[in-house]
Amino acid sequence: MELTFYKYQGTGNDFVMVDNRQGILSKNNTNLIKSLCDRKFGIGADGLILLEEPDNANDDFKMVYFNADGRESSMCGNGGRCIVAFANFLGIVKDKASFTAIDGFHEATIENELIGLKMTNVEGVEEKDHAFFLNTGSPHHVIFSENIDSIDLKAEGAAIRYSNEYSSIGGTNVNFVEMLDKVNFKVRTYERGVEDETLSCGTGVTAVALAAYASGKVDSYTVHLETKGGMLTVSFEPEETRFQNIWLTGPAKQVFKGIVNVNA
Repeated sequence: MELTFYKYQGTGNDFVMVDNRQGILSKNNTNLIKSLCDRKFGIGADGLILLEEPDNANDDFKMVYFNADGRESSMCGNGGRCIVAFANFLGIVKDKASFTAIDGFHEATIENELIGLKMTNVEGVEEKDHAFFLNTGSPHHVIFSENIDSIDLKAEGAAIRYSNEYSSIGGTNVNFVEMLDKVNFKVRTYERGVEDETLSCGTGVTAVALAAYASGKVDSYTVHLETKGGMLTVSFEPEETRFQNIWLTGPAKQVFKGIVNVNA
């Protein structure tokens, strides 16, 4: 079978995107999804996203996200922004969008190539030994450090990701953060499911911004995050121990369209 796909990237976080409103691609075909994400033998991507018909009458579409290992995963912020750009390209939405992903309902705005995605509310930030943990749709371990470019991120990230501390939740994503000034941070992220560093992680930079505020490193409600793939902005409203009205904003672009032969 010939499968039409699109490739999107949001600050270097790249995804195979499929219009699956007709159910042409099975969500249970883990090996196929993994092979499509393979950078040597497939298309190559950090993950694969299916745009499907909504389950809820007020939604424009449904998002189903898979990591590069072929397994359906927790929320992907940059993937959420990219699927909004894809829905705009398909003519499903114009300047606003609403959809449901694995972590619940999301709203989004579209202004030129900038996509703003409203994230789910976050209930507290857990302080650990020299680190922080929180769930921004996906679990994230956040470490504030210096000179993060010198870190062997794959080795150090994997050690935390596979540690006994997080075995009960299937491991965690790991973010190393360098403070540049009171509103600007540099971030490197090890993503579970990709099992390596990605050029950017939307739920990761969201976690970093909230952890920075919770730890008193910033007092602004808007934080700018520099990743290897580009700049992202996170704004939020703190309310006692929780955060609400969280928005992740940055570019999302279509890279190319293609056709691949698959056994669906």
